[in-house]
Amino acid sequence: MRYLGNKESMLWYIENLLQSEGLLKKGLSFFDAFCGSGSVADYFKQYYDIIINDNLKWSTVYAKGRICAPDCKFEKLGFDPFEFFNNNQEVIEGFIYKNYSPGGSERMYFTSENAGRIDYFRQTIEKWKEYELINDDEYCYLLACLIESVSDVSNTAGVYGAFLKKWDSRALKNIVFDKVDFRNIKHNNLTVYNAKIEEIIENVNCDILYLDPPYTQNQYGTQYHLLETLILDDNPPISKVTGSRSTAPMRSDWSKELKVNILFDKILAKTKAKYIIFSYNNDGFMSKEYIEAALKRYGKPETFKYQKISYKKYQNWKSQNDEEHFEYLFFVEKRNADDIVFESPLNYIGSKAKLIRDIKTNMPEEVDVFVDAFGGGFNVGININDCETVVYNDLNHIVKALIESFRNIDTYQYLLYVKKLESKYGLERGNAEAYYELRDYYNSLPIEKRDPRILYTLILYGYQQQIRFNSQYNFNNPVGMRWFNDKVLEKMISFSRVIKEKNVVFMSGNYEKISQVGKNKAFVYMDPPYTLTTGAYNDGKRGFNGWNDELENQLFLYANSLTAHKIPFMLSYVVQHKGKTNKKLLKWIEENGYNLIELGEIIGISGSRRKEVFVTNYDLL
Repeated sequence: MRYLGNKESMLWYIENLLQSEGLLKKGLSFFDAFCGSGSVADYFKQYYDIIINDNLKWSTVYAKGRICAPDCKFEKLGFDPFEFFNNNQEVIEGFIYKNYSPGGSERMYFTSENAGRIDYFRQTIEKWKEYELINDDEYCYLLACLIESVSDVSNTAGVYGAFLKKWDSRALKNIVFDKVDFRNIKHNNLTVYNAKIEEIIENVNCDILYLDPPYTQNQYGTQYHLLETLILDDNPPISKVTGSRSTAPMRSDWSKELKVNILFDKILAKTKAKYIIFSYNNDGFMSKEYIEAALKRYGKPETFKYQKISYKKYQNWKSQNDEEHFEYLFFVEKRNADDIVFESPLNYIGSKAKLIRDIKTNMPEEVDVFVDAFGGGFNVGININDCETVVYNDLNHIVKALIESFRNIDTYQYLLYVKKLESKYGLERGNAEAYYELRDYYNSLPIEKRDPRILYTLILYGYQQQIRFNSQYNFNNPVGMRWFNDKVLEKMISFSRVIKEKNVVFMSGNYEKISQVGKNKAFVYMDPPYTLTTGAYNDGKRGFNGWNDELENQLFLYANSLTAHKIPFMLSYVVQHKGKTNKKLLKWIEENGYNLIELGEIIGISGSRRKEVFVTNYDLL
């Protein structure tokens, strides 16, 4: 049958990829999450246990029918159903006849004769199933054959969103109940789902996940409504014009810009598969850059592969152009969950994203409450798993509100708001006039009415995407040459999903007043400003306290008080920078018997090198 996005031409590439990874072997399970017409699943049944899914019922029935076809002998039925159907001329003036042919309507999907035959085929197959003359595999196989036969005489341009206003020669032929194409190879285990993939992904055990989602705004439910009605056989209310059943239950967010990015992130995060293969098109909503960033977030970067496969796209007279079209094929082996690191969507100075593995490795084993006392961009707290509560605290209430906005605002709505601002003000990298117009608007608002989404948009287009305020709390970062690129989009989406899933308590105040540390199995992580380095956030000129020797002494006293109360802590600090050594820090560590963990030289955003350390008190508790 003619099917949008059919991957028949991609089978060789997928097989070759799996062969090169040593994965063409029995004993593994292959999950075709958007099975469509079943071409991929039917082909790979020779190697794997197969799992198929699609949110359209007709697709799962059609795919299952193709996969199970070699097992269908119709022994209980006692005769060949193909000969039976094709050797009679029975018709029934049923739902298809009355609504999709001139026999009962003005619609011209089928001739009256063919529509009556289709109703006859469908009702007969259903009776055989009710009388237990055919099993479920044979039932799906016959329905797949019915879909194939219907496709041969439909008066459409290939899909069923609309019918042609003049009869195509193919539609005038008498329908023949014909066999669907299939690989004549017996399948192993087969599991079938009929759901939106995002609703079941966590519950599907598989080794290999194959993703081939829609890539444009075409809704498959709209394009194939008639086949859905044919298979469901439920005589639904239909549109007066097209005859379509309600497409709302069949609508897919994979065909919506930005929503597809959000769903892709969720699938990669939640799948139990060890290996992920992803087919996509360069015409799709998601860019190659976004896809690569997401796959490398959840997969092992050294295993990442992709191919760009050129093909001649079908073009009608309205869409002819000289643009080259590509099918992308991606592969990655997924990381273990504990090895996945999420990054703040803020370019926060002093970020500990590169040290997450070191922090988690050196933490106590059992932590119920993780306190991120100097939360900043929240790169640390967002990556702490297996604890009941994460406490985010930052003295800068504006930054705290910004981080909290990623938790409180629906991610899709957040992105739409940012895109609306970009369009309204004409934001582009380096466009100073547009940038300052939006910055002036933001600063003109009372502090309590400043939307964090506006601030985030300004940060994206500001100089080095820094967060800078003056003493009146007005945002004063100049325009920059950065923008809301796809790598930032990937960070924002993955960060927003995780922060919504965690139990995060947000606070803004002095770290010494955090009350949650009194609970059992609490752990305090401190990443304060450093006396040896100075950033825009700790120079004392931005409306917030800076950092100096006196505040450093208070920090040391606070850490000592945690030890006295038997509360474990970890302090991230810089011991050497630009030839200077923090001797006071080293003396304090020695006097109190704390553990010093050296991390070596760290390269900062500016390119300067610094020697960072962790200080812990676990051995004393």
